[in-house]
Amino acid sequence: MLRLVSPTKTRVLGMALAAVLIGGCAGQRAYQEGNALVAQDQVAAGLAKYQEAVAADPGNPQYRSAYLRARDTAADRLVKQAESALASNQTEAALQDYRRVLAFDPANERARAGLRQVEADRRHAAMLQEARAAFEKGELDGARQKLAAILTERPAHEPARLLMLDVDEKAAASPAAEAALAASFRKPISLEFRDAPLKQIFEVISRHAGLNFVFDKDVKADQRSSIFLKNSTVEAAVYYLLMTNQLERQVMDGNTILIYPNVAAKLKEYQEMTVKTFFLANAEAKNIANTFKTILKSRDVVVDEKLNLVILRDSPEAVRVATQLVALQDVPEPEVMLEVEVLEIKRSRLVDLGISWPGSVSFAPLASLDGPVSIDQLRGLNRGNVGVISDLSATVNANKTDGDSNILANPRIRVRNKEKAKVVIGDKIPNISTTISSGVGGFASESVNYIDVGLTLNVEPTIYLNNEVGIRISLEVSTLGDSVTTRSGTVAYRIGTRSATTFLQLKDGENQVLAGLISNEDRSSGSKLPGIGDLPIVGRLFGSTRDTSDRTEIVLSITPRLVRTVQRPAAASSEFGAGTEASFRRRPDSTARAPVQLPVSAAAAAAARAAGAAQGTAPVGAPAVGSPERPISVPPSQLPVTPQTGSPQSGQPPSSPATNLQVVPVAPPPPANPATQR
Repeated sequence: MLRLVSPTKTRVLGMALAAVLIGGCAGQRAYQEGNALVAQDQVAAGLAKYQEAVAADPGNPQYRSAYLRARDTAADRLVKQAESALASNQTEAALQDYRRVLAFDPANERARAGLRQVEADRRHAAMLQEARAAFEKGELDGARQKLAAILTERPAHEPARLLMLDVDEKAAASPAAEAALAASFRKPISLEFRDAPLKQIFEVISRHAGLNFVFDKDVKADQRSSIFLKNSTVEAAVYYLLMTNQLERQVMDGNTILIYPNVAAKLKEYQEMTVKTFFLANAEAKNIANTFKTILKSRDVVVDEKLNLVILRDSPEAVRVATQLVALQDVPEPEVMLEVEVLEIKRSRLVDLGISWPGSVSFAPLASLDGPVSIDQLRGLNRGNVGVISDLSATVNANKTDGDSNILANPRIRVRNKEKAKVVIGDKIPNISTTISSGVGGFASESVNYIDVGLTLNVEPTIYLNNEVGIRISLEVSTLGDSVTTRSGTVAYRIGTRSATTFLQLKDGENQVLAGLISNEDRSSGSKLPGIGDLPIVGRLFGSTRDTSDRTEIVLSITPRLVRTVQRPAAASSEFGAGTEASFRRRPDSTARAPVQLPVSAAAAAAARAAGAAQGTAPVGAPAVGSPERPISVPPSQLPVTPQTGSPQSGQPPSSPATNLQVVPVAPPPPANPATQR
């Protein structure tokens, strides 16, 4: 039955077909234009055309694959170009390349990481400039803090690492005080106290250096001390007073120090702890953790082997020492490239000359038509009824074969220090073994083991500080021999082996040849007629002789090329102060300084001169914060400390705690009062 299609449906089908044809043509045209644009290095425009082709024909895998292939190829090329620009310090060119990648591939992680690296490089450059300026001003702690921030984010930053070495060297020569108290601690001072109240000594230091001292309630009020320092520093004075009186300090702010007894309970209460995470690039986290536990006696150490990091919680001084220890251990492993040449020279000679005669002759009666041969028939044997049943043919052998072969293996092996490397050049020969299970329901099973036949080279280098390489070498050359079949049908092979093991020490680039693994094998076999075959020359006509000669020599040549040597640390890094057994606080620098002349009033100077003239010598046992050559002396008994502030009682208002300090001398006590002469 014929069915007619309505005109409306026909128009709809026609329009759909036309749309499909137009879309296909548009997709093909966009695809071709995209190819042309990508060929002209107009990647963004070409990728846009590819996207048009995919949108026009979403089911076409050719358009989709061309878009992805062009996008990945262009992104990879631009990222490599940007990395090369960064290596040449062309930051702007690198930024443009990364932005071009993100323009057509916003999700490209390599380009995003590159942009982050560029921003980090800019930030690091600014921090490096600030650190260099601080270093030139002598602010070593500020410079070290900025350099540590750079090296934490980028351990391979060479300028920061070099500047850190300079900072460490200068700090080792002249250790800096804590950053917050550096200015006050560097002030010069001279002190002379004999059996004076401890708080009074701290009060004098406070007035001179502008520092605030807060004492814990357990610090004894009547504790007395003696100290004699000349041309020293405030830091040294505080350090010696605390050390000799079993006290400890805690910096509260920029000019306030808390003094407390150096006992376990107070240390837990006052001593601040620092948590630092060490991201390791080369060293293993467990080794660093063992170093912390052994040297620093740290208990709060966490190891994350997956991320290769160590988290340490300890005092700031211990963390500082830990940072220096990590810098010593977290260094790249030395590596060496071993250029190895293994030459196998094989020479074979074969001479096969003579006539091969049959080894035996058999005679038998001719077959009888009546069956088996009878005795009567044997009696009638003659030349007519006896036949020869052996092959009486002779073979003339005249063969000489020469064979020469050179087998060369030239592997290049890159090995880390004290790591083993193995090179195998040859074949794996299957060795089949059969196992038979006895008993009821026994069965037989076969297993296949593979044997390496050929050249096996094992090396283990040791790199020394003098750029020499010690190499432990084990060379084995094996050859496949005859096969051996057991009674059960198992096939085994005879393996010929030559091996050598040695340890040698070579300089960088020095070549060493190991030879002498020689194998000579001479064989001679013959088949002759007895007696006559042993005659010289003529015997060749009555026999055949086969002579074989095989000679094999193995030559090994090895040359080490250092890729990365052992880095000897700087003197400031390999040796540094680590405090005492009980504390990691370093001893301050107490190098002699220029004499300190503090301003004093005319009345104070006149009184000091009068006191000196009356006694003939300068009084002893008083605080001296004036000239180190002739300190101003005040007996301790005449500097009473008020319960409220601990400041000396005087008739004048207290002066500012900076450089405007004026020490007012007090006349010495009368000789009649012996108590004040103490």
